[in-house]
Amino acid sequence: MFDKIKLQYTYNALEPYIDAETLNIHYNKHLQTYVNNLNKLLKGYEELVNGKTLEQILYNVGDFPKEIRQDLINQGGGVMNHNLYFYILSPKPKEKPDGILLYEINNKFGDIENFKIQLSNIAISQFGSGYGFLVKDSNGNLSIVKTLNQNSPISNGLTPILCIDVWEHAYYLKYKNLRAEYVKNIWNVIDWSKVQGLYENYVI
Repeated sequence: MFDKIKLQYTYNALEPYIDAETLNIHYNKHLQTYVNNLNKLLKGYEELVNGKTLEQILYNVGDFPKEIRQDLINQGGGVMNHNLYFYILSPKPKEKPDGILLYEINNKFGDIENFKIQLSNIAISQFGSGYGFLVKDSNGNLSIVKTLNQNSPISNGLTPILCIDVWEHAYYLKYKNLRAEYVKNIWNVIDWSKVQGLYENYVI
């Protein structure tokens, strides 16, 4: 069935921006729980899954029985969103995009710094738990969205290529209630080579 992404770095590799204890708990406890719950939820629905990717399931959640759809959004989104979050982080990140992605960011948001301000503000302003995302539509057009809880932009036909997790478990051990400080610092470990690859070809 479905699984969590394999980390390409050690638990302490993102320090001082994300501490080892937070990363370990976030990855091995929170994400693993979503994986376990999702796989348990889908037992008995093998014919509906039928080799579909998690993206396809979230996009076509209406194909599943009404009584499990919200749980599927919650648990499937929890796996999808976390896998994206951990994938785009790196201890030695490419610091800026280039090529077509940089062109599209400049065209949409003015420049890369203005984009980072806008996404940061969206993430910080999310009331309660959720995410700030950079997404692309089917034509490659970029936009910034935020979602509540574990809702994924995929369910709205949008492809997420960058996310900032603002659930408290992503930062509270280190930053306490200083969400804005966490969001400011996470840009130091976001790898634009990963984001750019997702923009050009959505494969995690």
